[in-house]
Amino acid sequence: MRFFKILSVCVFVFASVTWVSASDAELRTLAKGMFDPIPTSAPALEGNVASDAKLKLGHMLYFEPRLSASQLISCQTCHNVGLAGGDLQETSTGHGWQKGPRNAPTTYNAVFNSAQFWDGRAKDLADQAKGPVQASVEMNNTPDAVVTLLTSIPEYVALFKQAFPAEKSPVTFDNMAKAIEVFEATLITPNDGLDRFMAGDDQALTADQKAGLDLFVNNGCVGCHDGVNLGGTDYFPFGVVEKPGAEVLPVGDKGRFKVTNTASDEYVFRSPPLRNIALTAPYFHSGKVWTLKQAVAIMGTSQLGMELTDQEVDLIVSMLEGLTGDQPQVMHPLLPASTAVTPQPVLQVNTGSAH
Repeated sequence: MRFFKILSVCVFVFASVTWVSASDAELRTLAKGMFDPIPTSAPALEGNVASDAKLKLGHMLYFEPRLSASQLISCQTCHNVGLAGGDLQETSTGHGWQKGPRNAPTTYNAVFNSAQFWDGRAKDLADQAKGPVQASVEMNNTPDAVVTLLTSIPEYVALFKQAFPAEKSPVTFDNMAKAIEVFEATLITPNDGLDRFMAGDDQALTADQKAGLDLFVNNGCVGCHDGVNLGGTDYFPFGVVEKPGAEVLPVGDKGRFKVTNTASDEYVFRSPPLRNIALTAPYFHSGKVWTLKQAVAIMGTSQLGMELTDQEVDLIVSMLEGLTGDQPQVMHPLLPASTAVTPQPVLQVNTGSAH
């Protein structure tokens, strides 16, 4: 699949495309053939049936800093629901002020990605939720320690029983992750300009945004950024035509190669989704680029092999700014108090390898 998508990008690059502005009707038809709207309710999860009890528990656990060894870091720390699911850092700060190796992807609309993390090593949100908890540079904890902590708090024991009523011993590391997955699946942002335009509202996008959408399609950006999330569904080399400099593409991070150990996957990453992209700077897995204008220009040369004009960059940026949807209104939950048997914080730095 990746080969054909890369090939489609190259066809756009070498076909000497001449941009001719499409009518609203033509552009809408073109967009509907390549993108799907964000739904207004959370999608069903494979192997993890949602319930009100599971959602309540997952909501609490997303904000629960005691899942970390230091009891300072939660999912919310690096995936702030007040910041479109990001943290405004090049790479997140974790246990003992250590810096993570990659920029934190947004949790907003992440349920629509085909896999999680920049290298796709987690198959779904439940699998992803387990990684940071155990990573020494992030939350620096262990599954056993998490279960010990949760079972020390009677309110959590009761909530796990409500969320997983068929299980004899429901407080498990896997169930922690499943509950968080159910909550994260609700972090969706429907009704952005593109979706309203595709639904028939000619005024949902400005003239510049429509021109930018036309360029986005005809220049080949859709080769990597299509579907519901405008990305997040496949893997591509960073530098299909020309690799960016080491300040943007660190030579030591070979991307998906670490997962597959396949030479062709060196410097290959999952394409980032573009929904709410105007709210989630900085950009790329390195987090080294802070403006959409610079990011679009780099994509033009690195992925498409073309020097976009300043006007073209500005129009595409305008289109990307139209991808900001309705932001979920999430209240910080009231978390249960620790007890006399709840483990105390562990603050020292673990020197083990990061996940």
